Amino acid sequence: MAEQPVDERAEPVRVPPAFVYRYAPARPRVVVKRDLLPAFAVLSTIALFGLPAGWLWAWLAPPQNVVVAQDASLVPVTGESYHRLDGLMLFVLIGVGAGLLTGVAVWLLRERRGPVVLLAAALGSGVAAYLAQRTGVGSAAGRYAPGAAPSVGDVLALAPVLETWWGVLAWPLGTALAYGCLAAWNGMDDLGRRLG
Repeated sequence: MAEQPVDERAEPVRVPPAFVYRYAPARPRVVVKRDLLPAFAVLSTIALFGLPAGWLWAWLAPPQNVVVAQDASLVPVTGESYHRLDGLMLFVLIGVGAGLLTGVAVWLLRERRGPVVLLAAALGSGVAAYLAQRTGVGSAAGRYAPGAAPSVGDVLALAPVLETWWGVLAWPLGTALAYGCLAAWNGMDDLGRRLG
């Protein structure tokens, strides 16, 4: 077979452009105005749960046993000073558990998912933790109120106290952690709101 001569003056073959369909859905925007009233409702509802959390802490936190010394000072019984840390750690555990439950419960409000409700949940959790601390310390002080004037050598049960405010951060951090993990796991641009 003989080779065909190539004509170098011939025009190149033109291929018609192929039709490429590129669908790019509009990115969902953050809804602020529509979520403000529900966010306030979420904030105030979560804040109310601080009261029973504080009462639960006051009921579970161990008192510190002390002995009345000769100079009327209170000397902790050996090993009882650890109960100061026990009370704080119990408050933190209650806060983290309540925060995880709060984050999951707020995530289940499918129509309102987004940063506005997340911020409201975190703020409500902070208010709830503050109320839990104030309510818990007050309830514990009433529960372990001293009776008559103690005499030397008497063993008294001092009410548990929270000596630092750092425990208040456990509830909002637990809420943000649970909500953030669920949002990351969701993977949808609109977080599944489907409000149109």
